[in-house]
Amino acid sequence: MGSLQSVVEFILNLGAAVFVPALMIIIGLIVRMKVKDAVSAGIILGVAFLGMNVVIGFMIEALTPAAQGLAERTGIQLTILDGGWTSMATLAWAWPLAFVMFPLQLGINAVMLAFNATKTLNVDLWNVWGKILTAVLIVGVTHNVYLAFIVAAVQVVVELILCDANQRQIQELNGIPGVTVSHSMMIFCVVLMPIDWLLKKIPALRKNMDANALKDKIGIFAENHVMGFIVGLLLGIAAGYDVAKALMLAMQAAAALTLFPMVAKLFMQALSPLSDGISEFMKKRFKNRELFIGLDWPILAGCSEVWVAIVVMVPVTLIFALILPGNGVLPFAGILNISLCAPALVVTGGNLLRMIILGVITTPVFLYVATFFAGTITDLANSTKAISLKTGQEITWSTIEYPVFRYVMAEASRFSIAGLLMLAGWIVLLVFYVKAMRKRTAELEQLG
Repeated sequence: MGSLQSVVEFILNLGAAVFVPALMIIIGLIVRMKVKDAVSAGIILGVAFLGMNVVIGFMIEALTPAAQGLAERTGIQLTILDGGWTSMATLAWAWPLAFVMFPLQLGINAVMLAFNATKTLNVDLWNVWGKILTAVLIVGVTHNVYLAFIVAAVQVVVELILCDANQRQIQELNGIPGVTVSHSMMIFCVVLMPIDWLLKKIPALRKNMDANALKDKIGIFAENHVMGFIVGLLLGIAAGYDVAKALMLAMQAAAALTLFPMVAKLFMQALSPLSDGISEFMKKRFKNRELFIGLDWPILAGCSEVWVAIVVMVPVTLIFALILPGNGVLPFAGILNISLCAPALVVTGGNLLRMIILGVITTPVFLYVATFFAGTITDLANSTKAISLKTGQEITWSTIEYPVFRYVMAEASRFSIAGLLMLAGWIVLLVFYVKAMRKRTAELEQLG
């Protein structure tokens, strides 16, 4: 058991930018790609991951002080610390049974592929920590390790179901065939879909409102750099910045929104030859069998709509934190709500206006669930000593990923009537979502 833990820890310590490209090179060689092509594609994929991390880090560094300034101006007094995803990953890996999740995910994926229950090979193994965090939250609520692993296994299955359902829409958004997003944040799509279905009943919200459509309507104001400049300037003014600092924030936001699509092109450059090689391999050996490669969410990062929505949601999240009764967390480290905006992109097909409306409607869910789990997360931090907290200080994640799934599973694990009813309702939404996305897939394929 100890040797397995050491192997898993070594692999994951390599980081996504090393581990995923190495895995993709191996897959490329297995499907008979030329060595130079497989190695080149793998290295470019690593460059894409690192480049995206650099730009995201730059954006966080620029926007977080502005968000803090806005919070101070509004007089928000909230006591629960927002540790962001990095703190949660640290705590997840500090759980003594964390290493078991790695072979569990691989085993479930292998079985589902063998029985043709999924078309997706999930190579985004670094983000297995999301399943670990879910398990830890379940243990904190129920004190039952077996239930925790059952819920984590269910999450793995749901991820793969959504990978298949979302693939064609994701291909439409990023232009890369044969890949899908296997990050668990896509589980939030299940909650967003019925709201988006209702929004589309309004004629004005059915119109094409992606970045390209906006360019036709409002010209230069829909260009990435201009949108970034305007949103950054408004946020700087709201944060109480002087003219120089507000203009600098505007330029930083403009730079980020300009660089994201440029870096995202590297994903296409790396993944297109790999996708072609895998497709040819599958056609020769498995007639009528498709195989999708499941990757982290940054393969969607070239879509400008994601970043505009993320920046717009910063002041919205802070306002909700101020006015929502019962919220205890001040958004800080998790202020950029990628786990809302990336799923909203997929659900709406890139309709920016509906993405923002979905964000406004559902942002309170993140804050309330973050507050709900604060005690459990704090207990984990104190017991593992992975994060040092002052006496009485609580910690959570303000934009906790797929909050509804985690809350419903925690309540259902208690076997309460309310929890089981919520679980039944969530399963109905999952079925509704999969059917809706299959219908959309058929429509997109007819359009070519």
